[in-house]
Amino acid sequence: MISRILSARRMGLCAAIAGFLAASALSSSARSDSSSPPASSRSSNYVLRPQDLIKIQVFQEPDLDRELRVSQDHAITLPLIGTVDLRKRTVHEAEALIAELYNKDYLVNPQINITVLEYSPQTVNVLGAVNNPGAVVIPSEHPYSLLDAIAHSGGFSRLANRGKVSLTRTLSKGDTENYTIDADQLVAGDAANKWVVQDGDIIFIPERVL
Repeated sequence: MISRILSARRMGLCAAIAGFLAASALSSSARSDSSSPPASSRSSNYVLRPQDLIKIQVFQEPDLDRELRVSQDHAITLPLIGTVDLRKRTVHEAEALIAELYNKDYLVNPQINITVLEYSPQTVNVLGAVNNPGAVVIPSEHPYSLLDAIAHSGGFSRLANRGKVSLTRTLSKGDTENYTIDADQLVAGDAANKWVVQDGDIIFIPERVL
């Protein structure tokens, strides 16, 4: 009888220890998951820009891995292949280009992975009849509209002429285009004209003539 009692106690103790170890493993796994960096919200279609901090990994060639910033000339320098021009190239296109350069003389069918660790800031200037004029940083997570930029500048001032908002945009060749936008139509839900802003845009809101 006593031996059966001791055996039952030992089994209960073993079960308790097993439960504790399982709980500890789950807790450790949860801590590990929570400490992992979040996945990038941008896709491989993101066009690389000067001052982006990128990580380049060459599969099974750790000596070639690098973390570096894209220069103002849209270039990076990598072992063996030297300077690589990334102007107007997406992440996917940059991976393909680097793989091609390594494949020419150094590696057989290299596999390249590029991760953007830090995006260069993009800004739009909002001037004129808003409550807090100045530069507004365009978030990287989603498209950013003209109304978003105005809202982050404190919104229209009391004297703002919402019907004649001016947007000045510099094109890739250096030319500029000017648009006059009726912001009241956007506020009313004009889905056809979202007016997504771009880096370097200048938004000017004139005052109404009293």
